[in-house]
Amino acid sequence: MSKTKLTIDEQVTLLMQGTEYGDEQIKKAMTDELRERLIEAEKEDRPLRVYCGYDPTSTDLHLGHTISMRKLRQFQELGHEVTFLIGSYTALVGDPSDKNKARPILTEEEVLENAQTYAEQAFRVLDKDKTIVRYNGEWLSELSLVDLIRLGQNFTVQQFLARENFAKRLESEEPIYLHETFYSLMQGYDAVAMETDVQVGGTDQLFNIIVAGRKLQSALGQKPLVGIIMGILPGTDGVQRMSKSTGNIVPINSGAEDMYGKVMSVPDTAMNKFARLTTRWTPTEIDNVESDVASGKLHPRDAKMKLAQEITTIFYGEDAAAEAQAAFKRVFQKGDVPEDMPEYKLQGDQTVLDVLADSKIVPSRGEGRRMVQQNAVSLDGEKLTDIQAPFPGPGVLRVGRRKFLKVIE
Repeated sequence: MSKTKLTIDEQVTLLMQGTEYGDEQIKKAMTDELRERLIEAEKEDRPLRVYCGYDPTSTDLHLGHTISMRKLRQFQELGHEVTFLIGSYTALVGDPSDKNKARPILTEEEVLENAQTYAEQAFRVLDKDKTIVRYNGEWLSELSLVDLIRLGQNFTVQQFLARENFAKRLESEEPIYLHETFYSLMQGYDAVAMETDVQVGGTDQLFNIIVAGRKLQSALGQKPLVGIIMGILPGTDGVQRMSKSTGNIVPINSGAEDMYGKVMSVPDTAMNKFARLTTRWTPTEIDNVESDVASGKLHPRDAKMKLAQEITTIFYGEDAAAEAQAAFKRVFQKGDVPEDMPEYKLQGDQTVLDVLADSKIVPSRGEGRRMVQQNAVSLDGEKLTDIQAPFPGPGVLRVGRRKFLKVIE
């Protein structure tokens, strides 16, 4: 982002970049309220209090997890106070927002262990010196049963059952547990406890932020927060949500070359989404890139290389990103293969899937099947499309864009 001081309108445009509300009236209301808050903050010479909550339900983060962190970083660079809230108590319940069944309940020990890893990875995006880290157990652990009842009086059962995920579970006769309805109350109370001006979250958090958080703040005498609702990042297939379960992720801890290569594998149709959700580029810079591609001034491949270098630079620095780009050009644009690669000796009558799994070039047989189905497996440049076919013979086996294996007899 440019170091030049931005006008209020420019700040609003930047901070609303990549947001999705599913309703234009809600989006307009949040845009107008954000502008009002920014004007007030400037007049009062105070920063806005901004936060996003993260439930540490696992340890490893991928690029999709960092979308809200990128937005928090934009607020930091504009001089606002950012809190990275670790859901030490909400994680014990489990967010049902994007789930078609109840999450498993974690122990406090598991939550705290995961939380440490989350914070370490988050500081690859956030400015550590400007980030406040808090745990919502600070205030949620102090609530009594009577407190919870009083919070619950602000909502109806119908409001919860009308939520899409609960409605689907009700229709399919999947159980909805009572404790799952507590999650929204708990997250809403986070906003109250921190007297939040702005909360950032994904579209799966729309109810928790726009309904629960704002309603509880109003009920308890606070000005309702502005919800910055971020779009969901698609995976490397460009269609489905980035998720470990579908194997379409861009990990943030797997190295610069891996990150660069995975971004380059994203379909052209998803480039706009990646640019608006994951980069430091301003709306004007993104519009210029899109315009250059549309006019033919910039080749889509070159635009994607620019995108991959930007994302990789964020996580690994300019030097590592430049090296990753050079390696990509050497291997994938010039058709070269690495000089050094592991070897695997064929054993008997192995199928394509046998070789993929036994050589460990894929982490599991299931991943091997997925890679073949995605036409991502080849031997000496020839696609292998049948997992049960006998392995053709010796040669250079390639899986995806980055993995090579010399198969010998």
